[in-house]
Amino acid sequence: MERYEKIERSIVKRFRKSIWSKFISAIKEYKLIQDEDKIAVCISGGKDSMLMAKCLQHLQKYSELKFETEYIVMDPGYNEENRQQIIENSKLLNIPINIFESPIFDIVTKVTETPCYLCARMRRGYLYRKAKKLGCNKIALGHHFNDVIETVLMSMLYAAEIKTMMPKLHSTKHQGMELIRPIYKIREEDIISWTKYNDLNFIQCACSVAEKNNEQGTGSKRQEMKLLIKELKEVNPNIDTNIFKSIHNVNLETVIGYRKGNEYKSFLDDYNVE
Repeated sequence: MERYEKIERSIVKRFRKSIWSKFISAIKEYKLIQDEDKIAVCISGGKDSMLMAKCLQHLQKYSELKFETEYIVMDPGYNEENRQQIIENSKLLNIPINIFESPIFDIVTKVTETPCYLCARMRRGYLYRKAKKLGCNKIALGHHFNDVIETVLMSMLYAAEIKTMMPKLHSTKHQGMELIRPIYKIREEDIISWTKYNDLNFIQCACSVAEKNNEQGTGSKRQEMKLLIKELKEVNPNIDTNIFKSIHNVNLETVIGYRKGNEYKSFLDDYNVE
């Protein structure tokens, strides 16, 4: 058996409960994939997107769903070492990647305010356009359970709104395109366990802006959320699970106000209506 086959097999055997079952659960619950889909699997070179790619490869082989995949890697300005590591890992895992370049890192390094926001928006635009050129109707991103929880907290604490990271979204700028997050329910610690078990070494954050911030000791808001959740879990181990469940279980009768599109609703609108 080839090494890539053993690695793929570990997902459905050793990590069946923590990874594969949660992957399948997200696909089914959120209806992420339909017959005749053509999905651009977006690989950054990190552990999360690589695991997502292997899960989708395995699903494609054995599922009753009939869908196609394109495995795309956008190089936003990686150094040669990181780019080469992505290529080597893709060969090791038997993932047929399609690499294309973009000038994103050059642009965001010149921005002083919200460079991460700008980078994320630009990345998504380039990925959508590449996917559309390849005839795809969906792009798949490797955001996991922890990303979801951290996003909820960042929105509440820094943006003064309750906003979640959705498991799927229709693109507002690229007609007919949709974004899906297949590893939405998988915890980061389980992804790390999978990489260690298979002795895999993926690139870490390759962003020059993040590297600069780390050197200056400023870190990121997402890292701040990771530390906050870690502290909260020392008091209640179910904190992250409860946050995740709460965004699936919003009680609108006890919400002061909410927005849908450009329309704002207040609890006072219906307060005296019998």
